[in-house]
Amino acid sequence: MPTAFDVLTDYLPARFSTTADLPWIPSATPGKSSKPLRFLADDRGFVELLRMEPGVVMPLHRHTGEIHAYNLAGSRKLCTGEVIGPGDYVYEPPGNTDWWKIVGDETMVALVIVMGTVEFVGPGGSVRARASASTQLAEYERHCREHGLPVHDLVER
Repeated sequence: MPTAFDVLTDYLPARFSTTADLPWIPSATPGKSSKPLRFLADDRGFVELLRMEPGVVMPLHRHTGEIHAYNLAGSRKLCTGEVIGPGDYVYEPPGNTDWWKIVGDETMVALVIVMGTVEFVGPGGSVRARASASTQLAEYERHCREHGLPVHDLVER
């Protein structure tokens, strides 16, 4: 008698990256870096590990799409006063505007799925900078070139 596995003949192979082979990309903000895991096609979003040192602030920003963040280590205090620690999950809906700060003595590391674009907001609501799949991919490729590192295929096809 055939099993469910026997009838699977037309499936796509899994795509994976050995994260140890991927570099941490430093940000313009000292103490903040990211390790890209996947860039979604058509600039839909990106998946990364985000690492921030104690005391570093994620400045005021707005999300055009939803965000899923799972804290692996360290803690961050949201602008609402809530403290997010290891094992905590945060969902942010499209349009959410917030800021937060790394608290405690441990480096914060989170798995973050960003849909859409992150807009960093300045005075009067002006957009000072944007982070999207295309900007993050360009930064990853630039970093690899400058440091003589291989550029892994992290783009969704």
